[in-house]
Amino acid sequence: MPYGEQHRPQFHFSPPAKWMNDPNGLVYYHGEYHLFYQYYPGNTVWGPMHWGHAVSKDLVHWDNLSVALYPDPLGYIFSGSAFIDGKNTSGLQTGKHPPMIAFYTHHDESRKKEGRKDYQNQSLAYSKDMGRSFIKYKYNPVILNPGEEDFRDPKVIWNENLHIWILILTAGKKVKFYRSANLLQWEYVCDFGSGTGEQGGVWECPDLFPVKSENGTKWVLVVSIVQGAPNGGSGTQYFIGDFDGRNFINDNTDDTTLWLDYGPDNYAGVSWSDIPGEDGRRIFLGWMSNWNYAEKVPTDPWRGAMTIPRSLALKNTRNGLRLTAEPVKELENLRRNKHNLEWNTDVVIQLSGLNEIIMTANLIKTTAEDFGFIFFNRLDEKLVVGFNRLSNQFYIDRTGSGKTNFSFAFPGRFYAPRITNDSGFKWHLFLDRASLEFFADNGLVSMTEIFFPNENIDRVSFFQYKGKVKIQACTLYELKSIWQTDNT
Repeated sequence: MPYGEQHRPQFHFSPPAKWMNDPNGLVYYHGEYHLFYQYYPGNTVWGPMHWGHAVSKDLVHWDNLSVALYPDPLGYIFSGSAFIDGKNTSGLQTGKHPPMIAFYTHHDESRKKEGRKDYQNQSLAYSKDMGRSFIKYKYNPVILNPGEEDFRDPKVIWNENLHIWILILTAGKKVKFYRSANLLQWEYVCDFGSGTGEQGGVWECPDLFPVKSENGTKWVLVVSIVQGAPNGGSGTQYFIGDFDGRNFINDNTDDTTLWLDYGPDNYAGVSWSDIPGEDGRRIFLGWMSNWNYAEKVPTDPWRGAMTIPRSLALKNTRNGLRLTAEPVKELENLRRNKHNLEWNTDVVIQLSGLNEIIMTANLIKTTAEDFGFIFFNRLDEKLVVGFNRLSNQFYIDRTGSGKTNFSFAFPGRFYAPRITNDSGFKWHLFLDRASLEFFADNGLVSMTEIFFPNENIDRVSFFQYKGKVKIQACTLYELKSIWQTDNT
């Protein structure tokens, strides 16, 4: 059955077959959310990169389309961005629709093997038929490598105040900014990031966008790193500051690294371009894996899935502004059955295997030192989600979750700090066949983890250690599959 294989995500996007990694070119146009992604149609491990393509009208249900961009004599098609040139600044429009522009990195593997540094350059393609086909610009590449290794992943945005295009890309362990009036000729502006933030690995997949906050509009710069995340391997950091079209000024003077997700399995995420102003959200999507084991996870005939889409916002905390991430409201359309649960550690609750749980508690009236959920199956393979009050940390433990021996980096207990000291306490969890996404305190903390049980997780129990938990409400929803016609 299509999309019915063991471990196949049922409400997350995954390709029909073969290898997938970074989301690319997220753009909204004429009622469709476009998802382009790094894709290798020849194998279930990384290979010569293409851009795969899917579209959705609701951010939940996806239609697979044909491959959008293929490798060519200039190289593989690495990560990048897509957007609508609504003012036709490029002059590439020939029909009634403004061109959909895709910016991407041309990666020349032969140059890399020769030991040259200039093996990555930036190119563009354009679509005149709402993203169904693309024409590569005849004068590619449009930004030549100035002599930087790992010079890639262009994100292009329109700055309405300055009436100019801004391009940001990564170069080693920093980002570089460029400007253009027509998308075809680019002026280098500045660098940001040397010696700043987490420097444990190469920087990748940058994003830059304004967000309104209680402190006025701030700019958020998102950067993924191959190694150096708080729980090992790949992760995504962010910076909050001001951007005047030429310089990004980081507000974080003490250089504390800010993490978008503390779980091990949310990487290379970027946000959608051209979301309508009346919507107003900044919607984000990540690749649900980690380079420590991405090519080894036990799935077939595909490898790779995306997180659920998340709405990003800024919130004041005791330590300053922080980025929040919450599931998009469209996911509520997957709910089918609702159950109100009593917090009873002697009770086992049966699960459909596709579930959403929302739990609120009062920490002042909670005496337990450690408490949470145990998700498990009849084989006693389990995933533990908890909070330790003594360390003030959330955690997810997948040590005994099933298949774990494909990588030494996979099993373990992974931690996230609680950022707020509010007495109110909210958890929001999404359980799919082989993933758990955990949001705490209205999105101030999120953790994403994949796991691979030998049988589907189909039950949950509660635990509390050295005391009691004061639960205010706990609601369980059964969710529908986005792929199966029987909605299981």
